[in-house]
Amino acid sequence: MAKGRGKKGKNAGEQSAAADPTDSGPLEGSYPIDTGTATLERDHYSPEGWILKVNGVPSSHVDLAAPERLDFEYMRWIAALIRSRFTPAAFDGNDAKLRVLHLGGGACSMARWASATYPNARQVVVELDGKLAELVRCWFDLPRAPLLRLRVGEAGEVLRGLTDATRDLVIRDVFAGDQTPKDLTTLEFTAHAARVLDEGGLYVVNCGDTPALDNAKREAATIGSVFKYTAIIADPPMLKGRRYGNIIIAGSNAPIPTGPDFTRELLGGGVPAQHWEDATVRAFARHATAI
Repeated sequence: MAKGRGKKGKNAGEQSAAADPTDSGPLEGSYPIDTGTATLERDHYSPEGWILKVNGVPSSHVDLAAPERLDFEYMRWIAALIRSRFTPAAFDGNDAKLRVLHLGGGACSMARWASATYPNARQVVVELDGKLAELVRCWFDLPRAPLLRLRVGEAGEVLRGLTDATRDLVIRDVFAGDQTPKDLTTLEFTAHAARVLDEGGLYVVNCGDTPALDNAKREAATIGSVFKYTAIIADPPMLKGRRYGNIIIAGSNAPIPTGPDFTRELLGGGVPAQHWEDATVRAFARHATAI
């Protein structure tokens, strides 16, 4: 299960990397951040690839030469879902700008992908850890404002302060350890996500869960209570309760389109995934209580 974030506050005994990361781009090493320690490692299978770990847990993968490359399977599933709703050609060479809010930043892998896929996109990435945001901005050559803004803050607080109908896409990918903070999974939080989405907007969450799937069922029930349409993407062993892992849950007040290309993309990755449409999601969550 990807992602890891400790409680706020530095740990004694952290060891910084030998060189200042702002001097020469990304350098392997461990760096003190506000929530613990960030470790940057090279991806030995890609000359421009880097792996970011937060408090020892893999958080993000970035390929500096290919921002469209997503190494984490669950991010590929999110990307397929986004493309199915927001056809890149519809945003090519005109004034249409995909408006994206990322709740949870890490190394900004999804934001870099969105910038490569939708060059006119306007994105805000909300990251709790100010020091991590600073390092990521230095390391990974992110697009500058107004294309991409990094905002340091708590996801719920930022979301509550946003104006109605100002986003097309909201992605929640926030973890404390291996769990999303409970206050980011509630009906109130989900209702705020729906409020800031414009007509046809899409809400996507990365839900980490155990084989019991209790978190996924509660989140599906909550999202289904707020949005008219839902969807789930995960690999079959995860959906059958055979392992720990990530489940992608989406909600929208407009039908969530799929099709043969979408299905082929999900089946063609290193970890083939299964897609559940609204009726199956609601059956899955029928005994769960919205949070």
